Amino acid sequence: MESDTLFHVANFSTLLVCMVLKFPQIFVLLRAKTTTGVSLPSLVLELIGYIVFVTYQMYYEYPPPTYLEYPILIAQDVVLLLLIFYYDGRLQHSLVYSVVFVVGWRLLTVQKWIIDFAMSLCTFISGASKFAQLQCLWTSKDAGHVSALTWALATYTCASKSNKRIVYLFFSLWLNLCTFLYSTHLYHCGDHWRCASSGALHCHDLAEPVGPSQRALLQKTTWLH
Repeated sequence: MESDTLFHVANFSTLLVCMVLKFPQIFVLLRAKTTTGVSLPSLVLELIGYIVFVTYQMYYEYPPPTYLEYPILIAQDVVLLLLIFYYDGRLQHSLVYSVVFVVGWRLLTVQKWIIDFAMSLCTFISGASKFAQLQCLWTSKDAGHVSALTWALATYTCASKSNKRIVYLFFSLWLNLCTFLYSTHLYHCGDHWRCASSGALHCHDLAEPVGPSQRALLQKTTWLH
């Protein structure tokens, strides 16, 4: 009885967290007006995984509570995708992506084997999404525009779902990757802080000094992440 109560609390808390999961990242992009450190391939792969999962659940008529959070996450990812295109000056590409996503979504249910095969790839798609974001962080060495709070919340949602044995492998992989991503973010933010305290605006350009007011603003921005 106690375990059932804990299970329902975990499910409900996960739904609440998913409703605002990407909000911190959206606010960071809106404030920074740049997408440095945020991986477009990672976001696209994540969106594909969400669409496949929801389509599979609906195709086999699973009860809505089992996938209720995913349409919310899809909507938030779409907003992030539009922001990335907008700040990268490629907003016209959003139409092409929209057509591809809609056509792909319709094709998933043309044959039963297609949706089954796509679902079997969900774990690999999600893993590839996290690896793409990791690669972007390590390449850019700039986590200043990646929200640590979003990844911390994502880590919590994975941990709360890992108690379901049927999806244990899937969410355990997600949990490990999200935890590693969060740690990587903190590591690069540590570099960002060290550069700020030494009077430099960016780690790769220590020769560019900033004044006290600029340094305070930089440190405040880093703290908000």
